[in-house]
Amino acid sequence: MPRIAYVNGRYLPGTEAGVSIEDRGFQFADGVYEVCEVRGGRLVDEGRHMARLDRSLSELRIARPMSAAALGTVLRETVRRNRVRDGIVYVQITRGVARRDFPFPPAGTRPTVVVTARNNDIARIEQMAAEGVAVVSVPDIRWGRVDIKTVGLLPNVLAKQTAREQGAREAWLVDAKGCVTEGASSNAWIVSADGTLVTRPLGPDILPGITRAVAIETAKALGLAFAERPFTLEEAYGAREAFMTSASQIVMPVTRIDGRPIGGGRPGPTAKALRRAYHQQAEIS
Repeated sequence: MPRIAYVNGRYLPGTEAGVSIEDRGFQFADGVYEVCEVRGGRLVDEGRHMARLDRSLSELRIARPMSAAALGTVLRETVRRNRVRDGIVYVQITRGVARRDFPFPPAGTRPTVVVTARNNDIARIEQMAAEGVAVVSVPDIRWGRVDIKTVGLLPNVLAKQTAREQGAREAWLVDAKGCVTEGASSNAWIVSADGTLVTRPLGPDILPGITRAVAIETAKALGLAFAERPFTLEEAYGAREAFMTSASQIVMPVTRIDGRPIGGGRPGPTAKALRRAYHQQAEIS
């Protein structure tokens, strides 16, 4: 539990922070969120995260509760109060509190804003990156607009639990055509048999990951052959390398998929190069 949480204008001890039982985030998963990396006490790619948050709010027609500048101040203060140096800061905005009814509540209903922050176990993450992690494949059963970063994550929870029960770090979701969409909480990548870096193109079936976008910029800066296209699970099994990207683990090498070793079961040079160079392309403020 975070030491201090921001809830609707107040910084509260984590044990005392809470929202109404009639909050629509609790009742309907009617809300959105963002997770931003904190590095050396500073926010990574804040502008990109705020732009994606604005898009998510707009798609769900939730009113922006404060300006980007004001929210940035809240994020930094929450990071400071929780003494986070290397970790994440989380912001969640819901449609607010109203009598339980499916249609939107009356105009003027104030959105709920919650911000928390915590340190990551950096040594553990670096060890995982050095060794590589395992993923398992599961059917993608999510709704049709996963490009909106909503708090409706039950399919992701079930996928993550399947991964945990099989001793894996992540689950890769597979569509009806046998193609990998993304991870339960990450974007999925391979280096194909011909040496091309591949990740699925943006669309309603994947989240437009901020780390994904910066990784693409990093790949281009490194002069890597790159393609945005679907890839099948079978292609992933035969890939030279595989890895995933997310704000909490940046570029994380995948060395086993469904128990099958990838790239000899060791992190590959492409993933390691992207991980080393990533923060040269990221915006840190």
